[in-house]
Amino acid sequence: MTVPVVDFNLYLITDRNSTRGRDLSRVVEEALRGGVTALQLREKDLPGRDLYAIALELRTLTARYGARLFINDRIDIALAVGADGVHLGSAGMPLHRARRIVGADRLIGFSCHDREGALAAQDQGADFITFGPVFFTPSKAAYGDPVGLQRLAEVCGLLRIPVFAIGGINGGNMELPIGAGAQGIALISAIIAAADPREAARDLLFRLSERKDRHHA
Repeated sequence: MTVPVVDFNLYLITDRNSTRGRDLSRVVEEALRGGVTALQLREKDLPGRDLYAIALELRTLTARYGARLFINDRIDIALAVGADGVHLGSAGMPLHRARRIVGADRLIGFSCHDREGALAAQDQGADFITFGPVFFTPSKAAYGDPVGLQRLAEVCGLLRIPVFAIGGINGGNMELPIGAGAQGIALISAIIAAADPREAARDLLFRLSERKDRHHA
């Protein structure tokens, strides 16, 4: 059995309420056509039956485009549709228990908002974390003030697993968290709410690739 690696640097998170009235699956497919290779289905307000239906649809799409699908919190739905992993938060199932259920051949991401949570997630078996909010964003306002680039850099320096910066990230500021040491960026509206999701994804991935090339030059 081959243990999967976190080989992506753009982590797209869904929000069907940010699509400008467009069908979520159509927006996601455009993003996949733009090169997105990792998608998290995060529609917390949906009942299980509806979430399963969307997950099944997105599993078909991501498989067609060779992309990974992660399900937020719902391990049962992730297993039912054959997703590539789950994404958990502090209010969800304990990480070590989740690992027993999903096994070693699926990835587990974990949402962290401080240094202690990030270290604990790594110790308990997370494959990668999202850390933030780095910048202010209404969707993350409930988690308090932005953590900022300095704390992001500190966490990136402490952890052995990949860190994805999240919160208020877009094409105009995405180089800052990468410069602070993040492997990649996690975002919603910069692609989901974009007038052209395919072009937005393509542009972000190009900028990430350019930044990586400059870093290794």
